[in-house]
Amino acid sequence: MPSERMTDQRGADPMPRPARATIEEVAVAAGVSRSTVSRVVNGSTAVSPEALAAVQDAIARLHYVPNRAARSLASRQTHAIALVVPEDTTRFFGDPFFGAVVAGISDRVGRSDYILNLLIASDDPGGRMTGFVRNGGVDGAIILSHHTSDVFIDRIVEAVPVVFGGRPSTERDTDYIIDVDNVAGARLATEHVIGGGRRRIATITGPLSMAGAVDRLRGFREALADAGLTPFAELPGDYAEVDGAEAARSLLAAAARPGGELPDAIVAASDLMARGALQTLRAAGIRIPEDVAIVGYDDSSVAVSTDPPLTTIRQPMHAQGEAMASVLIDLLSGGHPPQHTILDTELVVRGSA
Repeated sequence: MPSERMTDQRGADPMPRPARATIEEVAVAAGVSRSTVSRVVNGSTAVSPEALAAVQDAIARLHYVPNRAARSLASRQTHAIALVVPEDTTRFFGDPFFGAVVAGISDRVGRSDYILNLLIASDDPGGRMTGFVRNGGVDGAIILSHHTSDVFIDRIVEAVPVVFGGRPSTERDTDYIIDVDNVAGARLATEHVIGGGRRRIATITGPLSMAGAVDRLRGFREALADAGLTPFAELPGDYAEVDGAEAARSLLAAAARPGGELPDAIVAASDLMARGALQTLRAAGIRIPEDVAIVGYDDSSVAVSTDPPLTTIRQPMHAQGEAMASVLIDLLSGGHPPQHTILDTELVVRGSA
């Protein structure tokens, strides 16, 4: 039986064989993710020419030999895709945005050979969700509603091809992203109320741990700056209706103080927050839009449920879902889809502004 050890030229004490390089060491040497090395080793074409060259060079320098058993496992497709949503279930089922995007994803997956696994968790402390993905439960993943604090997402990105719905807060050169033009959308909303003669304009932001919310705040500020205005107020929110109501109560309290006044317009980063603000202000006797104009964001079913109906920014939620699934399926098939797809937004004018 061949020995697993070797001797030096003098026949002295046997020396251990050099440790075999690992796929993680190749990834570090090439400056890419583990999943990129895995795709190169398994012959996938879903790798940029630069990454391919870097991995091949690292493999040669480190004398890396792939584990044949691991390669065999890696080649076994599950024909399943994970939709990972790092949110709590209350938020997921309470916001029409998610329903519209998931419908788009489901429609596209339904026209393929894949099945969709929905994984909802605001955190993954036990690692069960991450383990399911990393241990071969799915061939790829779509990540929707990503926060800066969602560090467990990095382990998913290392393991399988991933498409992000919305720009991640920390963007990699290799990321595939389907997003809407949030800066332009917020500019449209703000320019609309400026064009209507409003000058004391407040905003209710989304969570600034999300790149999309940061982009909407940027668009709001840019539109004001272009008009020679400054924000009346920037109130924090988390896209939920309760956040809009709380922001409106804060504005009412400030207006009740000596010398205080209300804004004459509010640009909210979601329809839910816009509805919360609208209902709270109306309950306090404030006329919408005569006293305060309100604009939402999404053009979800919420926008037509208010009195008056919401002026809002329409983002193509169903189309975004379809695009995310299409790009991932293309990747898994060895295709070369565009890394960044940005969808346009549209102003929808109704009674609230």
